[in-house]
Amino acid sequence: MSITEILRTVSSSLQTPVIFLLILLIAITIILFGSVIAELFIERKYLRVNGAVLPNMVEEIHAHPKRIGACIEKSKLLKRQKAVLNELINHKSITDSERESLAVRLIEREQAIYDRRTRVTDLIAKIGPMLGLMGTLIPLGPGIIALGQGDTYTLSNSLLVAFDTTIAGLVCALVSLCISVVRKTWYRNYMSVLEMLTECILEEEQRDD
Repeated sequence: MSITEILRTVSSSLQTPVIFLLILLIAITIILFGSVIAELFIERKYLRVNGAVLPNMVEEIHAHPKRIGACIEKSKLLKRQKAVLNELINHKSITDSERESLAVRLIEREQAIYDRRTRVTDLIAKIGPMLGLMGTLIPLGPGIIALGQGDTYTLSNSLLVAFDTTIAGLVCALVSLCISVVRKTWYRNYMSVLEMLTECILEEEQRDD
């Protein structure tokens, strides 16, 4: 067996794994699309609320520093945002520098959670076109051989597989890219609200000390 035949055998054997991976990407993309739609109706409404109530919350915290916990609980912040702020104010015995370090750690932890949510769609947006291109080129080899032998049926099947894999890879990449862009916009807003309220609480805590 020559080197070219070995290479052709290896490339041909990759067709089934590539198609399987594309089907897997399609399933994951559908799940992610459903999750972002659910997030749109469950959490997206808080994005507008956060922007509207944030100035009032800051003013209330400055006006009533002893009632920060109550202000947080009655607000319409996300549960994750409330949990972070409550954890920050529940440590009364730590020093100012330790409280600032805690705030940084909590912010970084939340950012890491949001980064993990967008990392999957970023990865799909990158590897989707690659798998689609592989699925396009692999069946073209047998198709070209079939064309030389006058076998139009095999050629048409090879072209059909090539087109289907290309479309599947591009659609997965497109949907995943859109999800990443939308989610990063939401999460950037969430984090900006959380950071501002954290700074406000730290300022009041230091003033009380």
